[in-house]
Amino acid sequence: MNRTTFRLVLLISCAHALVHAFELALPSVEQMIGEDFEVSRKQTGMLGTTWRLPFGFGALLAGWLADRYGSKPLLLVFLGGCIATSLLAYWSPSLSVLFVVMFAMGCFASIYHPVGLALISRETTPENLPAALGWHGILGSIGITSAPLIAAIVFGATDIGWRDYYVVLCLPATVIALLIVVTLPKAQRRRETTSSPTVTVATAEPETARWKSFYLLVAVGALSGFVYAAFVHFLTRYLGDSQVLNSSQFRPSGMSAEGFRNLMAAIVLGFAIAGQALAGKIARAGRLEPFLAFIMFANVPCLVWMAFADGPWRLVAACTAAFVHFMNQPVYNSLIAQYVPSARRSVGYGFSNMVCFGIGALGPTCAGFMKNDLYTYGGMAAVITVSGCLALFLNRQQST
Repeated sequence: MNRTTFRLVLLISCAHALVHAFELALPSVEQMIGEDFEVSRKQTGMLGTTWRLPFGFGALLAGWLADRYGSKPLLLVFLGGCIATSLLAYWSPSLSVLFVVMFAMGCFASIYHPVGLALISRETTPENLPAALGWHGILGSIGITSAPLIAAIVFGATDIGWRDYYVVLCLPATVIALLIVVTLPKAQRRRETTSSPTVTVATAEPETARWKSFYLLVAVGALSGFVYAAFVHFLTRYLGDSQVLNSSQFRPSGMSAEGFRNLMAAIVLGFAIAGQALAGKIARAGRLEPFLAFIMFANVPCLVWMAFADGPWRLVAACTAAFVHFMNQPVYNSLIAQYVPSARRSVGYGFSNMVCFGIGALGPTCAGFMKNDLYTYGGMAAVITVSGCLALFLNRQQST
């Protein structure tokens, strides 16, 4: 990967970090919102679903718009919309208004994935695409980790509440938007006036779509997305519910309970970065399908462990689950690029995100209605087992 391409990948990956920071902002303050409006995890779970439904189902439209109008305008709409709705979240006078605001934020956030992933896939070769998607995934995981980490710093060191937290997130979003305005046109002009190795490789790629494999892959991703959404939405609550972890033996003196549980969540999600980095490094074309099946099945014992873990073992079990689960992302996204022709890739990524995040949106609501951790995480293990079986079938289909 040359320097110019790497810089473009890095910039777009920073936007990826932001979309996941906005996504994980709600799980970071989910319990505080429940306390503020005096509602249970059932209502906050439905609030998470309200954010995630448009985040998923809006992606297909975003992919079509990206093919028609280009990446830059769509990326700016995504960032501007998330900034505006964050300010509205600060103002929200009631839970009903917050539901509307979260739905709108999910709509704007849905733009990123089909736009960013298609842009990266078009600017890289099949050889360096897994590495590029590895960087893309790492920055996404950093964004996921940064949401609870910022919350830990803000809530641990100050007396501000969850509303002010959304205002803080507007600052990095503004910076990235300005960088896209300044940098992206230059990168596009260079691609139009130079002979890029990417163009040569892209024209040499087989442009016959493998739609049956693609749809089966999306089914694998949809079930994995359900588990992902449930896992991250209640992660801070899962860690905060342990009286041992929140005792003076573990919690630093002077740090609030809100700050400490978000700090633990940041540690857990930090392991996702290592998982994605490892997967991006060892993934190789031709071996992606069996690797994906392995990752899906490896999730099962981790989630079962979470169902039974208590005390400090909750933190260890959650770290292990995050490391394993997030390994699937560079593998999954590389397979989409392998199955879908480049001319239709924005729509391909858009459809994938629509189904995966759309069906995944039901995860927080389902988890919110479960009566205890045994049912919650045992149910997730059952779902990911089905996903693994589908991944095995996908591998067998490619072998025949």
